[in-house]
Amino acid sequence: MARTTEPLAKKIFKIVLVAEFVGVSGAYFLLNKMNTSQDFKQTMSKKFPFILEAYYKSIEQSGMYGVREQDEEKWLNSKN
Repeated sequence: MARTTEPLAKKIFKIVLVAEFVGVSGAYFLLNKMNTSQDFKQTMSKKFPFILEAYYKSIEQSGMYGVREQDEEKWLNSKN
């Protein structure tokens, strides 16, 4: 009986491993894109404001202040 559950456990482990890799890769891509593009952050503010808020809070906790204000200033200037 133990031999039949072993392949299932390996399959589940592989699925979890792949899911974690996809999740970490996606988070890295998102963070990198938000660090390099104010336009992408503006898109995120319209579609997923809670993600952008988490981004701003995390960079403020790391000691980088003023990024939110710079983005908002650029967005206001681009509207005019």
